[in-house]
Amino acid sequence: MESTAGRWWAPGRVNLIGEHTDYNEGFVLPLALPLGMTCTAAVRPDGLVRLRSRQAPCDAIDATTIALGTAGWSELPAWTHYPLGVIREFERRGHQVPGVEIDLDSTVPIGAGLSSSAALSCAVAIALRDLFAPTVSAAEIIDIARTAENVYVGVPTGILDQSASMLCTAGHVLFLDTRDSAYEQIPFDLDRFDLSLLVFDTGSPHHLMDGEYALRRAECAAAAEQLGVGFLRDITDSALVDRLADPLLRRRARHVVTENARVLRIAEQLRAGADPRVIGPILTAGHASLRDDYDVSAPPLDTAVAAAVAHGAHGARMTGGGFGGSVIALVDSERADRVDAAVREAFASKNFDAPRTFTVTPVAGAHRLS
Repeated sequence: MESTAGRWWAPGRVNLIGEHTDYNEGFVLPLALPLGMTCTAAVRPDGLVRLRSRQAPCDAIDATTIALGTAGWSELPAWTHYPLGVIREFERRGHQVPGVEIDLDSTVPIGAGLSSSAALSCAVAIALRDLFAPTVSAAEIIDIARTAENVYVGVPTGILDQSASMLCTAGHVLFLDTRDSAYEQIPFDLDRFDLSLLVFDTGSPHHLMDGEYALRRAECAAAAEQLGVGFLRDITDSALVDRLADPLLRRRARHVVTENARVLRIAEQLRAGADPRVIGPILTAGHASLRDDYDVSAPPLDTAVAAAVAHGAHGARMTGGGFGGSVIALVDSERADRVDAAVREAFASKNFDAPRTFTVTPVAGAHRLS
């Protein structure tokens, strides 16, 4: 045990391109946000876990002391299932946790599709690693955090969010092959080209636990089975998707196959040092695919994309699992305010709440603060 207390931080993420490809063993291209989760943790010797969050309702704060090994969590607030799942997964893998005090404070908007849950799980996981299991690798941290969300929360995510939170580096996007977890850091220096990446938190919370996310995953599995492959990643010719008799499965598969191609194309262009403006139309095409073939967009997301592109963005798309959340837009820095104003005007015209807008640059992944 290297220490008995400390502070750790893990970032949220935006996905530049590569949505709903990770659970199809495909490719993704995320970057880490300067917004994240801070976990202050200390060892307890009494077999208890005490959880607090600055973002939790006051009446939940006193309800989050639990004995290790307690079977049922149904009476606890939903957010506690993430850190408790991480703790339970550490123990299941043979790492003893005698007790721990955890305080959480997040700057990632909850429900914005910016991976606040992965930031939470990864921040807790690296704290537990440093306190109780210093030999655990980054790859195992990713698996622990993903398992916590899959098994103990009940959301069947892939490894995109946790990998981004752990592996991203400053000034780069992370090109990740989710089949074998091979990854590459690709430079993404927008300042050099006088570009900005805007994020619009549309204020329409996305919900991955309402069954739609799991349904998409099941539809992809069914499409892969009918096409005779293990995963849709194995289909590289979008024309082969036309073999599917079911038009719904055909659309789902077409999105995944074409999205993988979009990731590979953008990665190739950025790797070669191209002006990032050239990727703009690919981003917008990705949004159309998510909207029309995958049915995971929502009116505020579509409104933000259309307004941004109409007023000078080189490209825009929803980011994250969908059903609400956030939009990214690649814009000339000098036009950022104009694009922001256009999106706000479009929202006002449809009586949507004004979006929260911020500009992001890629930062480093999870690490210890003190």
